[in-house]
Amino acid sequence: MLAQTTLAPVAAPRSRFQRRSASAKTGLHLLMAAISSMFFLFLLSYILRSQVSDWEALSEPWQPLAQTGQLWINSALLLVASIAFELARRNIDRPQQGNSREFLWLAGLSSFGFLVGQLVFWQYLTDRGYLASTNPANAFFFLLTGLHGLHLFGGMFAWMVATYRLSVVDKNLDSKSISLAKLSVELCATYWHFLLVIWILLFALLSSSPGTYAAIAKFCGLGD
Repeated sequence: MLAQTTLAPVAAPRSRFQRRSASAKTGLHLLMAAISSMFFLFLLSYILRSQVSDWEALSEPWQPLAQTGQLWINSALLLVASIAFELARRNIDRPQQGNSREFLWLAGLSSFGFLVGQLVFWQYLTDRGYLASTNPANAFFFLLTGLHGLHLFGGMFAWMVATYRLSVVDKNLDSKSISLAKLSVELCATYWHFLLVIWILLFALLSSSPGTYAAIAKFCGLGD
């Protein structure tokens, strides 16, 4: 009797675009992991520094973060941008890419509005003498919000690439152009969701009371 040989099915080799897509997503995940680690270390430093006697929290009743109206507006703009990117991602598979272009422009304008709003609040602080050199809490506020804004500003270049690729689809309706546009929009959506989460954590911590800082420090073993 002839021996029967069972051949395992061979997976089809991935296309060049699939490899490129996987590499881009892996690169983005590594970038987000690095950014998360950086903010985590800065936040630990923030909590530790807040336990020193010369710290004067910006959330005290007489301090500017007791009134956070401008920051709430900025937060709403970033939320709109994140939702708009998600809607653009979901619409891109529809005929003629649905309303992806409109949602993509809304995401970009909202993100730009967030950055402008952050600068307006910075100007509000400096006009009232809340400089980085006058109080460690001020310095940390500028540092943390500045780093977040810098990463969002860098993401705007990815938004411009996504917008350009989606505009190319109108002129060249081939599968490669559509796939590249879809990949760019998906990467932007993931990155903006991530930045939204980072901002929510920053906003919650920066506007918390000194008692909250003390409780977190004690829980982490950083306080008395």
